[in-house]
Amino acid sequence: MAKLVFELNVSLDGYIDHERLGPPDPALFRHFTDRVRELTGMVYGRRMYEVMRYWDDDLPEWDADERDYALAWRSQPKWVVSRSMASVGPNATLVSDDVESVIRGLKAEFPGEIEVAGPDLAQSLTDLGLIDEYRLYFHPAVLGSGKPFFAAPSPPLRLMASDLIGERVIRLSYVPA
Repeated sequence: MAKLVFELNVSLDGYIDHERLGPPDPALFRHFTDRVRELTGMVYGRRMYEVMRYWDDDLPEWDADERDYALAWRSQPKWVVSRSMASVGPNATLVSDDVESVIRGLKAEFPGEIEVAGPDLAQSLTDLGLIDEYRLYFHPAVLGSGKPFFAAPSPPLRLMASDLIGERVIRLSYVPA
């Protein structure tokens, strides 16, 4: 049975914004590449999927690490939860109806970990009791505003692990209490 893990980069004050947090340092970037390789797949909300579609096309200015990440990302199955999209890209499946049944089916069908990305989607899955773990990658930045990691008050959580990733990022891993 797969474990659903909601994980994103986050500021010290709890906001997600990849542009304002800046690019990951090389160690964190390699960590994310390795992380994507070990996943069973990813479940995205529409907005997060649109951000990640960046990796569908090869860009000439990419370095070897970026090409490596793109290959890893493209190889993983993706499920995109959206009622407004008509289609999705390669290796992706559109989920527009009966989200709970589809996600429960993925958990039952697959082993390993399935990443959930997108705070609104994660909140919906949290409300259904489907998120098994929350991983917050804290960056040493205070944004002061933006989209919060938790779209509503967080559920009761229990700390499972803390890890230094590279020289600047702390990953905190929580499970529902």
